[in-house]
Amino acid sequence: MSFVSTDVKTCAELLGAYQASGKVAREAQKIHFVGTSVEGKDVYNISAPFMDEGVPVIAGRVESRDSEHSEIMFFIEQGGEWIPREGAPVLRLQDPFFTRIAGQLVLGGVEIFPHPENSNMLKWRTVFYRGEGIASLKPFFKGPDGMKDIRLVELRDGSIGVFTRPQGDKGGRGKIGYTNVASLDALSVELIDAAPLLGGQFIDAEWGGANEAHLLVNGLVGVLGHIACYDDSGDRHYYPMAFVFNPEDGKFSDIELIAVRADFLPGPSKRPDLQDVVFSGGLVRHAAEGVAVLYAGISDADAQKLTIADPFRKFEN
Repeated sequence: MSFVSTDVKTCAELLGAYQASGKVAREAQKIHFVGTSVEGKDVYNISAPFMDEGVPVIAGRVESRDSEHSEIMFFIEQGGEWIPREGAPVLRLQDPFFTRIAGQLVLGGVEIFPHPENSNMLKWRTVFYRGEGIASLKPFFKGPDGMKDIRLVELRDGSIGVFTRPQGDKGGRGKIGYTNVASLDALSVELIDAAPLLGGQFIDAEWGGANEAHLLVNGLVGVLGHIACYDDSGDRHYYPMAFVFNPEDGKFSDIELIAVRADFLPGPSKRPDLQDVVFSGGLVRHAAEGVAVLYAGISDADAQKLTIADPFRKFEN
């Protein structure tokens, strides 16, 4: 399988292009999570809402401000606020995401665990659950140690596209790879480790990953993701981005920013170096209107949504 390299652009170049584009982001809103189980904690890096037993549900990362140990909880809306869903499981994971494959709900998150070689550090991996709904979710696969941002999408022929994000010798600070499997049961650590990279997306000093994959009406895959960098002071900058991938020939469009931190409302930050962080959680498309609602984690401490131009519509037309 081969991929076509695109014209790699840095965060600064993408930011300049976004600011010059005149794209309008509007209706930024904070998403309020309440309840005794989340009192005094932050809920951020949320999923987009999805239907479960006829009710819209958001999965969110729940965490104390001074900790990296978090839980995924499921919330339903009540009177304009989101409350924990009674009886729903609580998963000891970070950064939830979901998709549907072969009629099943597939939910994933990041599991942290003690580093096998350094007692002062943590390691991580992406883990997956599946079931008819939230109540029946069961774990079925763990990705390679040290890899976040593995995302799955059911393709038009029923096979499954797999976006990966290796780091280290293969991926540096983090680059996107892609492979394909026939079914969920065919997933393996070896297959994910071997996935070819999509060349020309990130310079070595920067990094990125896929956050959500959307099957478009023409069989292309719209990828919601992020691109990130450090500045000279060591502060992090995370930008929501999107591109479109063709699973038949491996071609893909250039990365485009779809929003920036200034488009959202002011809010708290987990640390000063995380103020300019927008983590793409999910996208709800309203294709007929040409817009989409981006659900995002803000500054590792807050959750908001924002109405933007649908980044995939032009590829379907």
